[in-house]
Amino acid sequence: MDSIRRWIQGIFALVINANWAFPFTRNIYQGPMKVLCSPGLNCYSCPASTTYCPIGSLQSLLGGIRMAMANGEHFFGVTVLGTMGLIGAMIGRMACGWLCPFGLCQELLHRIPSRKFSIPRALNYGKYAVLFGVVVAMPLVLVDEFGGSSPYFCKFICPAGTLEAGIPMLLMQPNLRTTVGLLFYNKLAILLLMIGLSIVTSRPFCRTLCPLGAFYGLFSRFRLVKLRLDPGRCTNCKACHQVCPMGVQFNENPDDAECISCLACMNKACRFDAISLEVGGIPLGAIPRHVTTASEPSR
Repeated sequence: MDSIRRWIQGIFALVINANWAFPFTRNIYQGPMKVLCSPGLNCYSCPASTTYCPIGSLQSLLGGIRMAMANGEHFFGVTVLGTMGLIGAMIGRMACGWLCPFGLCQELLHRIPSRKFSIPRALNYGKYAVLFGVVVAMPLVLVDEFGGSSPYFCKFICPAGTLEAGIPMLLMQPNLRTTVGLLFYNKLAILLLMIGLSIVTSRPFCRTLCPLGAFYGLFSRFRLVKLRLDPGRCTNCKACHQVCPMGVQFNENPDDAECISCLACMNKACRFDAISLEVGGIPLGAIPRHVTTASEPSR
């Protein structure tokens, strides 16, 4: 099942980055598919991207509210927020585990042989601070004299944007290199930090800083597709703890907002069929599994 998930991640990354002519055009794609929202973190300014980033678009929406009201416009487009809400209500953070290109990058980096470390649980709350503070509050509060604002997360933090857009555009358009300054080097440092951490710990950006993961995590108890625990079958052996890439202790908290529904606990760990996939409250049963040993690295 893990290999199937990896194939889906790879195929989806190619589908939402299908502008393969970018080495020749050397520009950002602006075609008709750009009206589609990517379910994962995928930079709008990536020259290969054919979709828009939900976090970047949400910031643009919030940052333009004051200007719109000042111009007497009281109708605000909520397509972005509605799309994000629909994805969250249907699959929640399963989008992180199956559809996010930057999540795939972190997983591939984690496969590099090295000593592995866990992430303190308290750091998981950092992404909620980023969501409500940087993505939501700052565009609403920090505005210029015209009432406009900036996408502060994209501008100051997002490592996916640096990897997918900043570096490729600098390589393709040498004239942009004259604009490189402290802001770019700050984001490059964040990217390098996340790359280094991804090698020694599992999905560090997803767990500590990603506002999209925080948003989807708000739907953990109510999403349509989720993992289900059968308390009658569970023996509390804690084998599921050892294989979870997000540090979820599934037998203790099956609705944990960190769960990305990668199915590792069900497919690799549980020997008692206590974990199953359910859709709309209807269990689909356990998927045939490959049981690992506790000595296998997981996070």
